[in-house]
Amino acid sequence: MADYKKTLNLPDTKFPMRGDLARREPLMLRSWQERKFYERIRQARRGAPKFILHDGPPYANGDIHIGHAVNKVLKDVIVKSRTMSGFDAPYVPGWDCHGMPIEVQIEKAHGKNLPVKETQRLCRAYAAEQVERQKKDFQRLGVLGDWENPYLTMAYKSEADEIRALGILLRKGYVYRGLKPVNWCFDCGSALAEAEVEYEDRKDLAIDAGFPFAEPERIAKAFIFPRALSTR
Repeated sequence: MADYKKTLNLPDTKFPMRGDLARREPLMLRSWQERKFYERIRQARRGAPKFILHDGPPYANGDIHIGHAVNKVLKDVIVKSRTMSGFDAPYVPGWDCHGMPIEVQIEKAHGKNLPVKETQRLCRAYAAEQVERQKKDFQRLGVLGDWENPYLTMAYKSEADEIRALGILLRKGYVYRGLKPVNWCFDCGSALAEAEVEYEDRKDLAIDAGFPFAEPERIAKAFIFPRALSTR
C-alpha cells in the first residue's frame, strides 16, 4: 500500500501534537520565575501611570478552594490587562493571619488553656505554614506578583502601623465610647465576628396586629407627596 503521506509537502513544527498541560505548565511557570518575568515587567513599566489593585487578603487557614481560584484569577486578568494597556500595575499579594479559626486549629492540636505567649507562637507558626501552602497554589495558577514580599497582617510592622493609625483616629476625635452589641465567646474569652456565629434553627409564632395611627394626617401627606411628584 502506497504511503501517500510522503508525497505531500507538509509543514514541519517543533510544537508537540499533544498539549500535555499537566506536565508542561509547571515547567512554563518555573521558567517565568527563573527569568524573573514580574521584575522585568516592573522595570519595563517604570515611570508609567500607576494602576493599583487593592487585593483583599485571603485568610491563612487551609488549602485554597474554587472561590480562591476564581478571585485570584479574575484580579490577575485585570492587573495584566492594565499592564498591557501601558500602566505600571504592580501586584502585592497578602494574607489575613488573625482570627478565631486559627486559634481553634491550635486548640484542636495542642489543647486549651495554653499560656498566651505560647498560643500566639503556635498561631504564628500555623499561619506562616498556611501562607506558604496557599502561595504555591496561587503561583501554580499563573498569577504574577511580588510573591517574595507579600504583606501579612501578623507582620510586626503591619501591627505597629495599625496602632499608629488608631492613634491618629483618636487624636482627630473619630473614636468614641458608645453602646453596641458584641458577640462574645465565653469559652474562648474573645469577641466573635458575625460570620463566626451559628444560629439555632427554630420556629416561632408570628402575630400581625393592626393599630390606629396617632397622627393620620401626617401619614396622608407622606402618601400624597410622592404621588404629586410622579405626575410632574
